[in-house]
Amino acid sequence: MRLSVRSRRALIAAAAGTTLVLSGCAKNDNTVSAGASSGSVTIGFVNGADTAFHTCLQKAVEETAKSEGAKVYTANSHQNAGTELSNIEDMISRNVSALIVQTVNVDSLDGDIAKAKASGIPIYLTSVAPNGANDILGAAVVDLQKVGALDADWVVKDAAGKNVKVGVIAGAPGAASDLLVGGFTNELPSTAKVVANQPGMFNPVKAQEVAENMIQAHPDLDYAFVANEEMGFAVRKAFDAAGAKDVRIVTVNGTDEGLAAVKDGRFSATVANSAMVIGRTAVKSAIGLLGKEKVDKIANIPLLLVTKDNLTKAPQYCPTS
Repeated sequence: MRLSVRSRRALIAAAAGTTLVLSGCAKNDNTVSAGASSGSVTIGFVNGADTAFHTCLQKAVEETAKSEGAKVYTANSHQNAGTELSNIEDMISRNVSALIVQTVNVDSLDGDIAKAKASGIPIYLTSVAPNGANDILGAAVVDLQKVGALDADWVVKDAAGKNVKVGVIAGAPGAASDLLVGGFTNELPSTAKVVANQPGMFNPVKAQEVAENMIQAHPDLDYAFVANEEMGFAVRKAFDAAGAKDVRIVTVNGTDEGLAAVKDGRFSATVANSAMVIGRTAVKSAIGLLGKEKVDKIANIPLLLVTKDNLTKAPQYCPTS
């Protein structure tokens, strides 16, 4: 059954980016992690795209599975819902103990969950969780609406009640970006006017183009919310080239590069939601739930608004190996 609009809006999604690269064949992407144990638990990890978030998430899944003595197969859906379902079907054919899925879009979840349930293979979700969690093994989630709201709170505090103009450079249309942007814009007061809201498609090249057009149309822009740090760097470059170095950028992720940009002032703030923590939580929780251990079915990943004042408190974003 398709998720209702209300249910979809209630989804909790991570700030996972997307790419425009599409794959036509799921099986060509499937690999077995090097050095993985041939233990009794076998995990099929279906990743959603190829951004820094997804790369770090997969590293965390693979490393944690190895440390837990589990075997893991991986596949990438390259932001294509049809490929995602094909990847899941391929993992089912391998008779894995459980699926861990970083979905490309919440609209894909109906088919994903139904396919896994019909096959008798439990599915654990990263980044999203439906309101009713009866049909899933569990989920490791990030409240993306809260992520956006945290960035908005920084803007509100910095603006100190003055009338300001704000630009939004979103990701790709869909659940993750929509929740981020909604959380941000809904938190802004009437004194902070959103004068532009355009998708950067989680693609730095596209984001830079959008930023160039935005600053040309609104040379008096005060703030910009950018849906991930990869795009944020391109946006900063565009603004600086246009002589708009004073535009303050708030963004999302908490990578080492992002923290460095906060430290030197290229970004004013970022919200840390560690891909490493999400991946580790997913694997450990999935294995624990399979073993009927006392593990939270829905694990909420902690968030932190990072500024120059608390850089040392940011969690590690990506495994180092």
